[in-house]
Amino acid sequence: MPRYVAFLRAINVGGHVVKMERLRELFETLGVRGVETFIASGNVIFETRATDAAALELKIERLLEKELGYEVATFLRTTDELAAVATHVPFASPLPDGHALWVGFLKEEPGDERRAALLAHRSETDDLAVHGRELWWRRVPGTDSKLTNARLERAVGPATMRNVTTVRKLAAKYPR
Repeated sequence: MPRYVAFLRAINVGGHVVKMERLRELFETLGVRGVETFIASGNVIFETRATDAAALELKIERLLEKELGYEVATFLRTTDELAAVATHVPFASPLPDGHALWVGFLKEEPGDERRAALLAHRSETDDLAVHGRELWWRRVPGTDSKLTNARLERAVGPATMRNVTTVRKLAAKYPR
């Protein structure tokens, strides 16, 4: 049975607070098994026989909007996909001290036009890369970055960001 990680966008921001116990209960109403959460930033792990990830994302989004009263974009990855993300090296050089590395989960792999729009935001303080359905953002903390999540989404569509440390911890916790 496939194990998925659901990365939820903006589940606990903007005045919204959802306890992880409530989130687990909501997922269980979908008939999925082994529901767990990982930190309170909207990472839900579960098993299901369902194999159509896009249909499952939509089902989760509809449930969360109905029950919570606001839209929660959902980005699913199998644990195998997550392991590949966690081991991917998006930039030729290692991460310099003081830099932060973020992974953006996308609904679909961006086409050439969207990829070019994203990469146009590269600067001395922000480097970007795309690999499959993930975007990678390496930035120098404490600098005046003009890049925001909203700008990233205008370029490539809906996304949710996680620090690479969180992604690697999740992948290690749920190995293939």
